[in-house]
Amino acid sequence: MKKDLHPSNYRLVVFKDMSNDYTFLTKSCVDTKETITWEDGNEYPLVKLEISHTSHPFYTGKMKLVDTAGRIDKFRSRYQK
Repeated sequence: MKKDLHPSNYRLVVFKDMSNDYTFLTKSCVDTKETITWEDGNEYPLVKLEISHTSHPFYTGKMKLVDTAGRIDKFRSRYQK
């Protein structure tokens, strides 16, 4: 087996899904500047995710429509007649 093939800086890291505030603690070697206090009272590095298994349509079975610009409402009001 090759030496120094895998990273040696594995540590506990908190991942947070920003769409539904779901958090989980796991080991990772990802670099981050933010930290968060976990349920056990210890402080861990924080990685913010846009999507996780709790918000992805494949795993939830729900399609979520995100319309931040209001394009659908604009379309409906234009062609309402």
